Amino acid sequence: MNILVYIILIMSWIFILFGMIAIFQLKNLYTRILTAATIDTVASFLVLFALIFARLSYGYAIRLVLLILFLLITSPISSHVNIRSAYLIGVPLTHKDGESYE
Repeated sequence: MNILVYIILIMSWIFILFGMIAIFQLKNLYTRILTAATIDTVASFLVLFALIFARLSYGYAIRLVLLILFLLITSPISSHVNIRSAYLIGVPLTHKDGESYE
């Protein structure tokens, strides 16, 4: 493997690490779901890009690009569904300590 693959994989681990720290610092469920979806999407893209550069074959590259497109379509939809279902069942928009934003 070349050095570019290692750099991209390290970047994906940095995104995952900082995202996990951010999830514990955020105040409510809605922002945590949004952050988790963003971390998942960005880290997955970076890992798939690293795989594209690791395997310089057109067959693998086409499959991995299709996976990237699939993630690009489904990740925002799944996070929207999770946030909407939390809103519909009445999860309040509050701080960790119970203090309301409103």
